[in-house]
Amino acid sequence: MTIGIIGSGAIGTSIARTLGRAGVEATISNSRGPDSLKDLVRDLGPSIKAGTREEAARAGIVFVAVNWTKLPAAMAGLPDWKGRIVIDANNAIEAPLFKPADLGGRVSSEVFADLVPGARVVKAFNHLRAELLATDPRSDGGRRVLFFSGNDNTAKAEVASLIERIGFVGIDLGSLAIGGKLAQFPGGPLPNQNLVKID
Repeated sequence: MTIGIIGSGAIGTSIARTLGRAGVEATISNSRGPDSLKDLVRDLGPSIKAGTREEAARAGIVFVAVNWTKLPAAMAGLPDWKGRIVIDANNAIEAPLFKPADLGGRVSSEVFADLVPGARVVKAFNHLRAELLATDPRSDGGRRVLFFSGNDNTAKAEVASLIERIGFVGIDLGSLAIGGKLAQFPGGPLPNQNLVKID
């Protein structure tokens, strides 16, 4: 399974660092192009390479971690998703004002899903702070928990397998309408909950 990352900010970089530590190959991209990522990928390890947004979007699993207001532009003009898995690692709030986006009463992942028609969306990797996400998931005698949710059970199983592979423990929260609401920030009760499952 190929992996792409769209977004090289704090969360996107933390995801890449976690994948790299586990030796998982991935292509990271941003709006400025691969040349702007040369120093970063050198730091992330040999399994992470820089690519264009389009190259990252062609992967079988695509992480998206972009400032909320920039998501429409980041997703515009990409190839048809054709059932590929897109992991929504976004939160509907951003620095410096940290003013919640107006979602019209919808769950943020449902709004995000409209930007990636044809994709199988899984909400994950958004509830931990970037610095925690980037550290070794083995902690305090156990493994750090990552929540995930989605409407496609096969897609969720693949994401759960990836979560296990990189050393975390995955907990399925159900559908986007239910689980996405629990894990979204702001509004959900689970963001910033650093939970560890004791092995």
